[in-house]
Amino acid sequence: MSLFVLTWVGFGCWCVCFWWMHRISSRQDAMLKELHEMTQRIEQLSQAEHDLIKEVHPRVHEIKEHVETVKEAVSPEKS
Repeated sequence: MSLFVLTWVGFGCWCVCFWWMHRISSRQDAMLKELHEMTQRIEQLSQAEHDLIKEVHPRVHEIKEHVETVKEAVSPEKS
């Protein structure tokens, strides 16, 4: 009789262990999904930032040239 009881206790422990591992695995999957979504948002923001910098970069050089031209035109040394 005690062997029968121990068998059922062992089976119950296996069931609890399986349920616990399944629960942990589900939490890990949810965390990984959340992290994946976060990295996708960061990638999109990074790409948008890169596009903005790429768009502005040539203009910075043009603005610098215009500033130099204005600087030369209004410098007191020209007078």
